[in-house]
Amino acid sequence: MFFALLLALVAIAGGTLLTYLYDEGAPLAARLCTGACTGFAAFALVAFLLASLLGLNQTTLILTSLALLAPLAVFMKPKIKDRVREDFSAALVGVAPAYFIFYALLAVILWLAFDRAMIEHDGGIYTGYVNNLGDLPFHLQAIQGFARSANFPPEDPTYAGARFAYPFMADFLSACFVKAGASLRQSMFLENFVLAIAFAGVLNRWTLKLTRERIAGLIAPALVFLSGGLGWLLLFSDMKQSDAGPFALLTNLQHDYTIMGAGGWRWGNSITTLLVTQRSILFGLPLAVTIFTQWWLANMKEEERGNGEKGKGGKGKKKKIKIEERTETTTLNSFSPFPHFPISPSSRRMLAAGLMAGVLPLVHAHSFIVVMGTGGLTAVLLFLIERERGARMNLVRVWGLFFASALVIAVPEMWFATHGSSAKASMFLGWEFGWDHGEENVLLFWLKNTGLVIPLIFVAVLWREGKYLVQKRMLLFYLPFTLCFIAPNMMKMAPWIWDNIKVLFYWFVASVPLISLLLAHLWRKGAFPRAISIVLFIALTLAGALDVWRVVYETTEFQEYDANGVRIAQKILEVTPQRALVLHAPTYNPPVFLTGRRSLLGYTGYIWAHGLDSSAREADIKSIYAGSAGAEDALARNHVDYILVGPHERSYMPVNDAFLEKFEKVGEAGEYSLYKVARRR
Repeated sequence: MFFALLLALVAIAGGTLLTYLYDEGAPLAARLCTGACTGFAAFALVAFLLASLLGLNQTTLILTSLALLAPLAVFMKPKIKDRVREDFSAALVGVAPAYFIFYALLAVILWLAFDRAMIEHDGGIYTGYVNNLGDLPFHLQAIQGFARSANFPPEDPTYAGARFAYPFMADFLSACFVKAGASLRQSMFLENFVLAIAFAGVLNRWTLKLTRERIAGLIAPALVFLSGGLGWLLLFSDMKQSDAGPFALLTNLQHDYTIMGAGGWRWGNSITTLLVTQRSILFGLPLAVTIFTQWWLANMKEEERGNGEKGKGGKGKKKKIKIEERTETTTLNSFSPFPHFPISPSSRRMLAAGLMAGVLPLVHAHSFIVVMGTGGLTAVLLFLIERERGARMNLVRVWGLFFASALVIAVPEMWFATHGSSAKASMFLGWEFGWDHGEENVLLFWLKNTGLVIPLIFVAVLWREGKYLVQKRMLLFYLPFTLCFIAPNMMKMAPWIWDNIKVLFYWFVASVPLISLLLAHLWRKGAFPRAISIVLFIALTLAGALDVWRVVYETTEFQEYDANGVRIAQKILEVTPQRALVLHAPTYNPPVFLTGRRSLLGYTGYIWAHGLDSSAREADIKSIYAGSAGAEDALARNHVDYILVGPHERSYMPVNDAFLEKFEKVGEAGEYSLYKVARRR
């Protein structure tokens, strides 16, 4: 585990040092959060390229670490060294107690939440999240495919022979940590926890820059991590129906309050339904928010830069000494990392943002689509409102730099991910109104699921006391994100309509700064408005808090694998070659998924959600286990090397033991048996 921690630190350090090339004026905490997500992305991309040539081994990890240490050259520049020293000094003496308490509490919550993503005890594997039952085995299979089964070039771990079109960098990075000595659980926790903290930090900074309100910056991460709708209203009916008191009920909550199978509750909480289960979006979010921040800073006028946080009197003020409030007008900004190729600070920001966007296709494809789409609309809006010809030309230059640098990296990645893909594109697009509303009235559906979010957006935008609370430029930057709400409500963007949330969530994240600004404004206006602000905050977060509490209090625990399933997986690793294809029932949690060995067909629900056709392979699997007349041909046609028989297979379909006994048994654990298939000549 020590080597894995060292790799993580190297990635974070490299990413942090690189921020000094483009992000002038950032406080150390913001640099570390930006460095964590960008460093992890750079590490994963470089390691993947090397692993594709050399395999995933110690040599690859060491070479990648050396590449990530290259930014140390930046530290050799005297002015950069002075800036780093200043940042550390300011961080040691200038951290406000409120910030420290807030982030310490947030870190504890995130630690406890991600600690329950994968649980090991009594020889088995469990998860604390019902929404993670199907996702966890899939990610374990992907991680082990890279770490233990040489899945290069990557093929779909649940559909052997097909291109792995799913964004896999989150799982590949975990595989690097596994190869460095971490367990599966440790590898996922390390990555998840660091990225979650980074997401909180970059979201805080983005909100702070947009709103110039410190309180808003603190509110924003809480609104996102504890997101939910009006499901908390069900708590009152639960109390009426329960014989136990309120405390006893809270320590034994029987259902979620943000997402349920019935009643039209589909939004979910960000931690319990997205960040834990959808590991790719957890990787993509902090990168995307960092890109949004660089857009904002690069396209602001010089006098508008800096935090300009409001004091008690409500007036913006700037200081050049305290790290939290440093503006971009310090003398150190005259430093250029490219002395022989002059490039403006705005261009540096947009170039860096473009390079970050370029890695998104293999990190999280939906994030890439959102970034490029909203970026294009933002550039057009800025161009249209700008009257000066010189300013317009500057916009063309900096945004052209962003898109060019992004596409140089992204186009090869997109070709790599889609070339030869077996997914049916027609399954991903189609008209469907109202997202996942079912039979429910669309307006009522959105009110239930997002609560006061939409009303408060309108209140924030329309609030005016002499001047509008949401200033024109902030509103302009927000407008493109409204399409992240409109488009997913007009059409499906994946075979499973619920997956539209991967775009919808960006509308929510972009809306949070507006709502946070409104709550912060009310907080500053006096006792009664402050009470309203508190009530609104509770109403926005209570449902999500109940769902998170239900997990971290260890109320929920769901078995993925029993002890025998874990033992047969270990046996498979011992007796089968790395690229062996092991046949099993197409369920969500076969023990084969703990090995990374090739699978003919995984869970059919996920196969369909990935745009693949499972019908022919499922028919072959049933034919083989039944020992039908065409079983031998099906084995040869699908290049099956081993057959696993256990409780999953016997509950899924008829199993002809007499037919299977024709093959050599090479492994056994409890009710599980592993047979080796002799190749026909």
